Amino acid sequence: MVKSNKRNITRNKVNKGKKRQPLWTRKISASTPYETCSEPLSAFGGVLALIKFLDLVRFEEVFEHCYRKPARGPKLGHYRMVVGIVMLLFIGFNRIGHFSYIRFDAMLCRFLQVESLPVVSTFWRYVNSLGINQGRALLVVMSVLRERVWQQCGIKHQQINIDIDTTVKTVFGDQQGARVGHNPRNRGKKGYRPIVAFIEQTREYVFGKLRTGKTVSGEETAGFIKEISKQLPGCVKRVLVRADSEFFSWKSVKALKDQCYDFIISAKSCNPPFDPQGWYRAKKTENIEYNECIYAPIGWGCDMRFVAMKIPKRIEKKDEAVQCELFEDDRYTYRMFCTTRLAKPHKVIEEYDKRADVENLVGEAKREGLEAIPSKKFKNNYAWFQLVMLTYNIWRYLKIMAQQSIQQQAATATGPLQNIQDNTIRIARLKLLYIAAKIPFHNNRTMVKFSEQDMRTPLLMRLLKFLDEARKKAKSWLNGSWQCRFALNSA
Repeated sequence: MVKSNKRNITRNKVNKGKKRQPLWTRKISASTPYETCSEPLSAFGGVLALIKFLDLVRFEEVFEHCYRKPARGPKLGHYRMVVGIVMLLFIGFNRIGHFSYIRFDAMLCRFLQVESLPVVSTFWRYVNSLGINQGRALLVVMSVLRERVWQQCGIKHQQINIDIDTTVKTVFGDQQGARVGHNPRNRGKKGYRPIVAFIEQTREYVFGKLRTGKTVSGEETAGFIKEISKQLPGCVKRVLVRADSEFFSWKSVKALKDQCYDFIISAKSCNPPFDPQGWYRAKKTENIEYNECIYAPIGWGCDMRFVAMKIPKRIEKKDEAVQCELFEDDRYTYRMFCTTRLAKPHKVIEEYDKRADVENLVGEAKREGLEAIPSKKFKNNYAWFQLVMLTYNIWRYLKIMAQQSIQQQAATATGPLQNIQDNTIRIARLKLLYIAAKIPFHNNRTMVKFSEQDMRTPLLMRLLKFLDEARKKAKSWLNGSWQCRFALNSA
């Protein structure tokens, strides 16, 4: 028997899974209405990764243990003042006056637990209270962070290469310590001559300092070399130092030998007696020749090995009339190096030429804030120098962790974070930092939400998850494969 009903009693199927709204194309034209919203937004969603990183390495504990607080006590506290400056540099602003653009940023204000950041003059007065002691204390902070990040990321280089270079910071005002010296781009202008040292394997800043504009002396280079050993992690056993001719002096060489470092230093102020019959070619198709000798320059305490490279200035053609040089040496360009390496001369010079990458690192650091000179006082600029390099290292560490978060997935995975460890900080900001975020407050808790339509969001979420998993491991730097030199009692 069939019953007929006047209405349809069939139940609709219920999908118990997450209901996903289709992406409809929405039109925006000149007549599109606009208004404001009360929910906090941030253009720097990637700052959340920085906040998790600072918690992972216990940055506040390290800061309170190592930092030498200046006499001036700010109402916000020394830690939040320094972190505020670090975040300014992290975002990409390299002048204190740029705080006016991020005073009300939701991400920064909620991390520092203030309704709005202090005015620019407050940060300026704090920078004006910093000095050389604070700059040296920040070096200790970076040493502790380096060991903790290496332990966290499983980095255990027993042999590292340290590339040392000097650069010029041109000043256009009346700054203390500025001198007229070697300045190829701005001849006749005053400037500073800072020294910086980078680790080739991780491309991070290991040691350096701001200097006055005068020429580097042998005593200063020797003292600089002795300070490097205080910054190295506990896993490092051997060090190769590569430097230009400014470090070529007996005092520098003696300091390197006392520290048991291998080194390759460019030599320009001596004339070693190379054997005329000892020149050889590494490749038969090249006109470049190499040689070596044992020689002690005047005033040196022992003999050292020198290697040389002889490059023809021009290739003579049969059909071209060429003016002959008076002396044979005038036809060649020579490159000489003092070294402790025992490899063949062409191998030693090839190893030294890898130092050329330090120029890219110095240029990147200058763009990140070393070019900015905030104060007339040298001591303030000295501390600012270390603040910039601290932020530079934090970016390096975040890129290493982002690369490791990618390596946890399939080898065929692709995305905007691929090869981020090799990208410059400027490109890394586009991939990790400049991501819009919404910060709602619901159920008595604050959240950070990112857009699903942004292709960078999934990989940023993976990085945040990687940092969260690392934060669950208590004091992972104490359980590593090598012992930390800077294990703090309070940590």
